[in-house]
Amino acid sequence: MPPEQDIPGRVLRTLKFRPKGMTITELARALGANRNSVSKYLEVMQAEGHVEGRLVGNAKVYSLAQRIPISAFLCFTKNLILILDADLTIVQANDRCLARFGRNKEEIVGRNLREAGLPVVSSPEALAVVEGLEQEQVITDICYRRDDSREFFYQMQAIPTTFEGGEKGCTIVLEDITERKHYISNTSFLARTAMDLVDLPPVDDIYQYIVDRLMELVPGAYAYLFSWDEASHRFVVRVVAGEGFRDALTELLGRDPIGLVLPVARVFDAPYHQTPGSLRGLQEFVLRPEPSSWSFYDLCFEAFPEEVCEEFLTRFNIAKLCIMGLVWREQLFGITGIFLHPGRELENRETIESFIRQASIALARRQTAGRLRRSEVRFRTMVDSSPCGVALIDRDGRFIYANRRFVEIFGYGPDDAPTVAEWTRLIFPDEAARQEAFSAWRSDLERSVSGQIRPRTLTVRSRDGSRKTVLARAVTLCDGTQYVNCEDITEEARAYRILVADIADLRRREQEMLLKDRAIASTRRAVAILDPGGVVTYANAAFLALWGYPTAEEVQESHFSRFWERPDEIRGIVRTVIDGGSWHGEQTGIQSDGAAFRTDLLGTPIVAEDGRVLGMMAAATFRRNGA
Repeated sequence: MPPEQDIPGRVLRTLKFRPKGMTITELARALGANRNSVSKYLEVMQAEGHVEGRLVGNAKVYSLAQRIPISAFLCFTKNLILILDADLTIVQANDRCLARFGRNKEEIVGRNLREAGLPVVSSPEALAVVEGLEQEQVITDICYRRDDSREFFYQMQAIPTTFEGGEKGCTIVLEDITERKHYISNTSFLARTAMDLVDLPPVDDIYQYIVDRLMELVPGAYAYLFSWDEASHRFVVRVVAGEGFRDALTELLGRDPIGLVLPVARVFDAPYHQTPGSLRGLQEFVLRPEPSSWSFYDLCFEAFPEEVCEEFLTRFNIAKLCIMGLVWREQLFGITGIFLHPGRELENRETIESFIRQASIALARRQTAGRLRRSEVRFRTMVDSSPCGVALIDRDGRFIYANRRFVEIFGYGPDDAPTVAEWTRLIFPDEAARQEAFSAWRSDLERSVSGQIRPRTLTVRSRDGSRKTVLARAVTLCDGTQYVNCEDITEEARAYRILVADIADLRRREQEMLLKDRAIASTRRAVAILDPGGVVTYANAAFLALWGYPTAEEVQESHFSRFWERPDEIRGIVRTVIDGGSWHGEQTGIQSDGAAFRTDLLGTPIVAEDGRVLGMMAAATFRRNGA
């Protein structure tokens, strides 16, 4: 064989022992051949796939092509592989490809890709990539939707291929990236919903949001959500979703399902024995053709007739029900469910469970926020209705809150003076009084501890110029906030001053009355004090001795007529005196032992400063016979 024709064989044998490769010049020198001839043959051998060339600096280095048998490649790879010739006729397909497409080799080998009708690769998107293939491989993602609406994702590599005879073709490598796509999509979904649930305004319907997101995860299904009212211990239908689902339910039930109260609380009783903990996970119930455990009638807690339940399953072509409780920390907020058609499975189970937990936390947070808002409203209403002025002051001396009574007392509030320093200048226009108030405040604050009440009575000037006496009680709360409670005691202070004066006057009068009482008690005349009804309320020692009674208790609470011989006449005397007159004359008294004696009796009215008769004073003097 001429040396020129043997160059390809000699090149292959030479490169076999030079794994790092050789340049054209090195090969020509080793073969003893013309450099141009070697270069020409190398180009042909590279096109045929026998050698590979790479640039190292300015030189091109050739080495043996690293090739494996196509049969081994097709058998052991997990990807789907199709080999096409230049006309897009299918030359080879591996077993995984045939199994995925549901075809045998005889059905597709030898057929044109355009006419084969294979899933994924015969789609317009895949054909456009293959037909436009040139010298570089192309990688793209292709989405394939099956008749049951399920989506599958593939990464397709279209690789230019040279056959043994030098013919051009194409190798299609399909990698199923559905799980990867779903993972990315689900992760993105959960990240988005987590942010949405945090930012969802209180006025938005969180129940509708939850069901809308479930429909996003399980398109084409039907879904519902029952809310749980802990106070009334009942479930209420909040949302139903799915194409035509609400209208059809309204027709079937004879009323709009939204707002319908259901006896789902029986889920906690026999025979279900569910708990918030058991409802936390996703549960599946096969309903047709044969129920796996409970029938749909049972799962409806017998709230609807059996024929209605059967009509429901038939009309909506329902085969399975998946339910999960909206539970957080053993507290139940509701139950959500998804109805699936025959053959449909819940593909995003873990994502659905994660989302439901997110929603449960959001409901718990919303419920807590709602309780806090209601509590705050009650607190503000209570404080605003308080007869005392109330203010909260932060660590920096700025007003956090002041109720209406606080502003009414001082005439100034946070709108007029946002800081205590500015507010103090208004209510203490006198510099000396202001400094005194500041010093007292600081002194009380330094001596007190958190929670200790610091009372102070202040005299301030209100907006209208009037002077007011205010009792202020300040308390330092645990976070350093100052709580101040104020009372306007201006009238009380005035009344106190009057009371002090009255008490002094009363003490003076008491001394005078004491002298008079002692004078009456020590007089030798028998004296008795009667109330307006003529009942004895007081009798001195001389009266007791004259009538022969040892103690005053035996006389008091008795009518004055009891002690006289002619009671009727004495009653008339009492009436005369109580009416404002006076009486003086002789009467016969009856002692305790029944003995009679003559007395000189004087009756005078006891008159108050305003002219009212308060009672009668009776003074009796013993008269001896003939005296």
